[in-house]
Amino acid sequence: MSIALVRLALGRAAILLLSLGLWMSAAVAAEPSGCAAFKWPVDRERTLLAANADQIASGDELASPPAVAIALSLRPSADAALPAPPERSPPQDRFAGFVRIRHLENAGLYTVALSGSGWVDVVQNGHPLKPADFSGATDCDGLRKLVRYRLAAGELSLQVSGVATNTIRLAIVPAD
Repeated sequence: MSIALVRLALGRAAILLLSLGLWMSAAVAAEPSGCAAFKWPVDRERTLLAANADQIASGDELASPPAVAIALSLRPSADAALPAPPERSPPQDRFAGFVRIRHLENAGLYTVALSGSGWVDVVQNGHPLKPADFSGATDCDGLRKLVRYRLAAGELSLQVSGVATNTIRLAIVPAD
């Protein structure tokens, strides 16, 4: 075999390996898919989000976290008047909204579940809280994202932004 043929074969092998590596990197970077891709079991949240939901307008106030999911009507981002700026600036062609909860009885770790893509922030005592954990997956019917927060007892605002539609279902439940 000539040196030219060996070089050609090695060059082709290198290109094949490089292409395979780029393809695998893209596959690893892709967002998880399917309900089993979440970090923790999601049956409870999916059941809540699939059930009949109370319709709530952005800016409404609830006495306590609802035992069921809510369907939050959103406003164009520029008109949403969120209690605090979202941690991520949403595109102006998206929707946003919030709900105030006057009294969270017990402090602890809570999960906020969203039916669709968007950003969720929790505000307590005038300050946005950092999430304790989060998980998201595409192709899970009725559930897109879970975000966990350590909440103090008392009042809070739950706000969503960057949503493509003018309504989103959400639930807030104690974490397991």
